[in-house]
Amino acid sequence: MKNLGMNELRSKYLNFFGNKKGHTLLKSFPLIPVDDDSLLLINAGMAPLKKYFTGEKKMKNDRATSSQKCVRTADIERVGKTERHGTFFEMLGNFSFGNYFKKEAITWAYEFLTKELEIDKNDLWVTVYKKDDEAYNIWKDEVGISPERILRQGKEDNFWEIETGPCGPCSEIFVDRGEAKAIDDNDNRPGNDDSDRFMEIWNLVFTQFNKDKDGNYTPLSHPNIDTGMGLERIAMIVQEKDNIFEVDVMAEIIREIEKASSKTYKENDKDDVSIRLIADHAKAMTFLVSDGVLPSNEKRGYVLRRLIRRAYRHGKLLSIKGEFLSGVVAKVIETYKGEYQELDENKDEIIEVIIDEENRFQKTIDQGLLMLEEKIDQIKKNNQDHLDGKEAFKLYDTYGFPLDLTKEILEENNLGVDEDVFDQQMQIQRQTARDARKKESGWSLDNLNTDDLEKTEFLGYDKLTLRAKILRLFKEDMKVDSLSEDEDKNGIIISDKTSFYAEGGGQVADTGIIFADNFKARVIDVQKQRDIYFHYVEVLSGKLETNDLATFKVDRNRRVAIERNHSATHLLDQALRDVLGEKVEQKGSLVDENKLRFDFSNPKALTDDQILEVEKIVNRQIAKMDPVTKEIMDYERSQQVGAIGLFEDKYKDKVRVVSMGDYSKELCGGCHVNNTSEILMFKIKSESSVSSGVRRIEAITGSKVYELLLKEDDRKKSIAKLLATNENAIESKIESLLKELASKNEEIKRLKSSSASDIYEQLKKGIKNINGVNVLVHKFDQASIDELREYENKLKGKFEDLIIVFASVSDRIVFTVSVDDKLTDKYDAGKIVRTIAQITGGNGGGRKNFAQAGGKDIDKLDEALEKVYEII
Repeated sequence: MKNLGMNELRSKYLNFFGNKKGHTLLKSFPLIPVDDDSLLLINAGMAPLKKYFTGEKKMKNDRATSSQKCVRTADIERVGKTERHGTFFEMLGNFSFGNYFKKEAITWAYEFLTKELEIDKNDLWVTVYKKDDEAYNIWKDEVGISPERILRQGKEDNFWEIETGPCGPCSEIFVDRGEAKAIDDNDNRPGNDDSDRFMEIWNLVFTQFNKDKDGNYTPLSHPNIDTGMGLERIAMIVQEKDNIFEVDVMAEIIREIEKASSKTYKENDKDDVSIRLIADHAKAMTFLVSDGVLPSNEKRGYVLRRLIRRAYRHGKLLSIKGEFLSGVVAKVIETYKGEYQELDENKDEIIEVIIDEENRFQKTIDQGLLMLEEKIDQIKKNNQDHLDGKEAFKLYDTYGFPLDLTKEILEENNLGVDEDVFDQQMQIQRQTARDARKKESGWSLDNLNTDDLEKTEFLGYDKLTLRAKILRLFKEDMKVDSLSEDEDKNGIIISDKTSFYAEGGGQVADTGIIFADNFKARVIDVQKQRDIYFHYVEVLSGKLETNDLATFKVDRNRRVAIERNHSATHLLDQALRDVLGEKVEQKGSLVDENKLRFDFSNPKALTDDQILEVEKIVNRQIAKMDPVTKEIMDYERSQQVGAIGLFEDKYKDKVRVVSMGDYSKELCGGCHVNNTSEILMFKIKSESSVSSGVRRIEAITGSKVYELLLKEDDRKKSIAKLLATNENAIESKIESLLKELASKNEEIKRLKSSSASDIYEQLKKGIKNINGVNVLVHKFDQASIDELREYENKLKGKFEDLIIVFASVSDRIVFTVSVDDKLTDKYDAGKIVRTIAQITGGNGGGRKNFAQAGGKDIDKLDEALEKVYEII
């Protein structure tokens, strides 16, 4: 048997099927599924190829091979605890789309294993579906496997199917790893899931039937082949390792973790769990970020966030201080970059995302862990077996502590959590938020009965004024026959058609008026449900009744301003892709008459140069005076012409494509200018963070840009007046003042340094020795945190076994506690600072070696500081 590294194995497999067997060599697809809403992440080699198996798509060559990166999180809780489970793996596969079938699939698999890898044929066992005589006979007669090593099994083991659709039998290949790995004398054939003797390495699926809703199986005219062999598993076999964490690639990553933690793998079972988990999760997070996933609280972003935070916490269990995952991730990149060049190309971005998420989590985890540890101690003292769901929710709501992390820590202490109560608290919070939003808006469509109404015809793209028939009127939740100025002035109007755009797609609703001979109302909002338009109005005069005809008139000036901002948003979207790359995804937008707001995926803030470049591109497109066209077409056709849409949106068969020359094409139902020149001007006002990995740009267009220029001109004049200079000399005046200020700051620094030396000498004299521990307690007036830390660091460099407690008094109290690392097994800075802060009506916490807190009652400060000596 050839001992090959994982990279060599991958190359050998792809070369065998690609060059020797005439398969098209496919590069691994991204982990984010393309055109497949059924999957969160790619989890199998065939997953990106579904449409080729169904015939929706065609390849020139009907046979292909790949090494597909995959992520599965179903067993995430078991990763690290066992040596079998992992979240990231590569699946080697060869596929036939109606080309070859069982004979080729079986004989080629056998040839690769026995000839290319030189695995002893007598170590191979296979299983087949009990009714699949064809596969059985190929293995027995053409390959030459002994009948006693071909096992016939039932549907549950050897038949692949879903509720309806393509399905078929499969054949699994096992390697006998020797009697030494048997768990007992009966462990002499595949079938025992607890045994490590017989390892399944390859599954050959023969998709030959179509199953209908009645359970009938019809043979397919062009049966398919789908095979999958885990790269890590076959590496484990040929390298003769006990588990996937010992193969060459994983061993390199584990060495990096050993270096960061000063721990040695296989010396301590508890440490080994953490080391394995970090190694696996580091691989998964590296590839996820490289493929465009960013940490968030939803869907695949949450998978990534969970992986990073689990790995970070296990780093703390290994006593690793601070951020460390970037080093492990860098090792993953170095190990895999030969096959996946994009890892090296995206290295800076990957590491930045990981560090940012680690730092975010670090801010919350210390306090959350402290609170959870206290709760665990309390539960054990009370002889209870679980954490109350309300406490778990408090950890989530206050400290951002995800429930799965709370559960994991509790499980390590043989405790559970009341998830039902947690879920109830979550529902209460969501309902409270919904109620608050309803109260704020004053409107709700929930109780309005419109089931008998046809959808409203929207004509507002081209007509801002039209006549329409009144179909239904509402006051609050009540259907009424009329609206008038004599009663409550607010109501809802539904008509057969409208010129008013309803809020949607990030665009605010139109406003305007609805009037008739004896009636006039101001439209203040428009909402849409089931394509029925609800016009929220304030009655100004007269009376309107059901079945009346009325004129619907949109505020033209406001609509034009909205159209400018909406069209500019499309140009901005494309400009961001031009500057930052095609990975940019729209995450949300808001367009009204005053501004546009655009949220997009990007791991870091844009530089000033990037913002300027985006701004220039948009204004260049405005100046080109490109026509803006709006076309209705099939969704499939829209994809062919390159129109983009929000990734999470679901689109109907017919879609509206808005094109701005050849520059921008987007699926959009909103209102737009007819020519880019109508936008007039574009100016970015701000760029900021919305959440991890999501940035926000706010910008203005048209007359708002001119208004901003006037304001800036006025501001410039005011600044010149304050500086007692003219507008053209502002910069030189500021430079002169800064030089003067720097000179004075140097003088202040010199005086402070002299003062600090005196204080340092005073502090040294205040150190007391209590039970062999050096203790310093000191009170300052209005000292900053930085000054306190500077004194601490200076003293720690001179004295050993030192505990320092400082209090700085201004309008409130700030406490800091520093404990020598050699004393943290006995003294906890977090507990000390919390105890003394609570005496003054405050609270706080932190790490064992450093913590800080706030206090309120200055009269109790001396009592609190005296308490320190008692604690020590």
